[in-house]
Amino acid sequence: LFYVYLFLQEIRNPLYMYHHFHLADVIKIRLQMQLAGQRGNLVGMGAIFTQMVEREGPRSLYLGFAPALTRSLIYGGLRLGLYEPCKHVCSYAFGSTNFAFKFASGVVAGALATALTNPMEVLKVRSQMSTSRISTIGVMREIVSEEGVKALWKGVGPAMVRAGCLTASQMATYDEAKQVLLMWTPLEEGFQLHLMSSCIAGTAGTLVTAPIDMIKTRLMLQRESKGARVYRNGFHCAYQVVLTEGVKALYKGGFATFARLGPQTAITFVACEKLRELAGMSAI
Repeated sequence: LFYVYLFLQEIRNPLYMYHHFHLADVIKIRLQMQLAGQRGNLVGMGAIFTQMVEREGPRSLYLGFAPALTRSLIYGGLRLGLYEPCKHVCSYAFGSTNFAFKFASGVVAGALATALTNPMEVLKVRSQMSTSRISTIGVMREIVSEEGVKALWKGVGPAMVRAGCLTASQMATYDEAKQVLLMWTPLEEGFQLHLMSSCIAGTAGTLVTAPIDMIKTRLMLQRESKGARVYRNGFHCAYQVVLTEGVKALYKGGFATFARLGPQTAITFVACEKLRELAGMSAI
């Protein structure tokens, strides 16, 4: 019953969250592609926002909205829904649910969810970098005709690593943060505890996944039909970025990532805990 509730919430949550936070995702992608392959002065979120509105119009802030929403419906429900079963398997097999097993459960849940939704992520990223107003179906046809069906799973390796680390860092950190706050503070199970724990989880998720997210974006935007490949794989991409742009380049768009991921994490966990309560289940 809880997973039915969770799925229904995942339908409602993205409609709210993406309406307000999707523009941060678009700006993040533009920031991650700044001065690709070279060093130089980078502009911030404000400058990117102003440039997009002036040159491409306000609608450009919602590029890739349709594939992003579609992906969120499936990916969000799967990664949250699979975490508890994975944790129960670890508890049954190893007799423990310490932080390491919680982290491993998150990795498995996130990786499986993103493997199934990677085509939507590729369509989203390509749409967000496009200056034309081609539809999502048009973008998919263009990718398949020019680069083949396999291109829809471009960057799936880093995407699975990123999703695994994100889910693991969020779920395990949230889980542990709640236990620590319950032990060392006067907080009790409720909204304040859930909000504080989710804020900690959102910060941890951003710090862990921002470099992997940047690498994933670079690979997904690499067009096979436009000449030689710049990046052979995720490791080669990371090496080239550090070599040509510096170590700090791995965190391009980091603040935009947090501006989107922080509130999204808070809303997701607070809503999830409330749904568990309504379904008669114990808290995470």
